[in-house]
Amino acid sequence: MSKKGLIHLYYGDGKGKTTAALGLALRAAGCGKNVVIVEFIKNRKCGEHNSISQLSNVVLFRGKAAGGKFIYEMTDEEKQETKASQEESLKNALALIETGKCDLLILDEAIDAHRLGVLDAGLLEELIYNKPDMLELVITGHNPDECLLKQADYITEMVKRKHPYDEGISARQGIEF
Repeated sequence: MSKKGLIHLYYGDGKGKTTAALGLALRAAGCGKNVVIVEFIKNRKCGEHNSISQLSNVVLFRGKAAGGKFIYEMTDEEKQETKASQEESLKNALALIETGKCDLLILDEAIDAHRLGVLDAGLLEELIYNKPDMLELVITGHNPDECLLKQADYITEMVKRKHPYDEGISARQGIEF
């Protein structure tokens, strides 16, 4: 008997959302599953990209933020350019789902891309409400909408109690990125 794919939601201000999602990706890939990861609103190349590139059954799509800026620094034109890039990445992933080449889909920082207006709410909601039965879906970010909380099967809130950044320690390569 095959199992139905579920929706995982990793959110909050604490460290570990992407780390948890990528841990699941590694586990799934190691068991022969096809994994698709879509990174939203991240510009920095991270250490995990090197590892992911060595796994033949993992595909990574990265939406670009125009000019390498934070959303709040962008002009309206740059926001539209960023939105087009984010949505193209998601559409590429959805195309792989339609061809059966995706068992696990990770939408990293999709919650934030949606809240910041650079990801079409309709695209995300369509996926959430009409997810193929066998697809395992992971969504990460900071402050999910009520519809995400209602639809998720797993909900893990990462709560920051203490973080080196608060003491002026910058993100470190190989640890935070």
